[in-house]
Amino acid sequence: MMPCLESPVFYLSWSLVVGGALYFWQQTRVHTPYGRYTCERTRCCSARLGWFLQEVPSLLVPLLLLLLLQEEETGTSPGTSTGTSTGRTLLLCTFMLHYFHRSCIYAFLTRGRPLPLMTVVQAAIFCSVNGFLQSHHLLHCTHFPHSWSSSARQAGGFLLFVVGLSINVHSDHILRNLRRPGEVVYRIPHGGMFEFVSAANFFGEIVEWCGYAVVTWTFPAFAFAFFSACSIGPRAFHHHRDYQQRFEDYPRCRKALIPFIL
Repeated sequence: MMPCLESPVFYLSWSLVVGGALYFWQQTRVHTPYGRYTCERTRCCSARLGWFLQEVPSLLVPLLLLLLLQEEETGTSPGTSTGTSTGRTLLLCTFMLHYFHRSCIYAFLTRGRPLPLMTVVQAAIFCSVNGFLQSHHLLHCTHFPHSWSSSARQAGGFLLFVVGLSINVHSDHILRNLRRPGEVVYRIPHGGMFEFVSAANFFGEIVEWCGYAVVTWTFPAFAFAFFSACSIGPRAFHHHRDYQQRFEDYPRCRKALIPFIL
């Protein structure tokens, strides 16, 4: 069985925290080159292929590690409790659920603009490393008592995750249906959390990973939630400003990312 590599996990987790802070600082100065902010001379691939390639490592890497662990434990006396085995499998499947949707459903439904190749490569590398970090730590470094599923904190974390995932999926549905096939125009989104914030899809994803961090209660999960907020949070403000400049009748009561606050 693969040992628990505490030191590499610790350093990788801190690299997410530091990287998230640096990425946040960078995006306060320049736009991330994707979607409406892509330079015309940038080499791109189709949105569907790009989203699939960059997101699928976070599905395949954890799935591979989970299958390898189950194969190792088959026919042997498991070294972990039933609570630990059930908890780690359920939480890892929760993580993979998001990326199954992003790579196998969202990627093939999207009508977005082509993605820059460099962005796809960088995102694929990040998803590979983060997928390994989250799955390795859950499978080999985390232990759950038999009563883990009855904890109020974990119930609250699951609820946050489900609410965030639902907001994210519903908001993507709204955005996707703003365009007819082949169109590249921008329209004001309405419905769902878009009545409160300009980046409802980003808000949902941040809530989702905060819920995941609460339910797992691990440093790697918190580091990933922090990185997610730092990486997509500034994009919400870019979108908010773009909507306000593009549409004179854009609702003034909407916030950028957090309803009624920010």
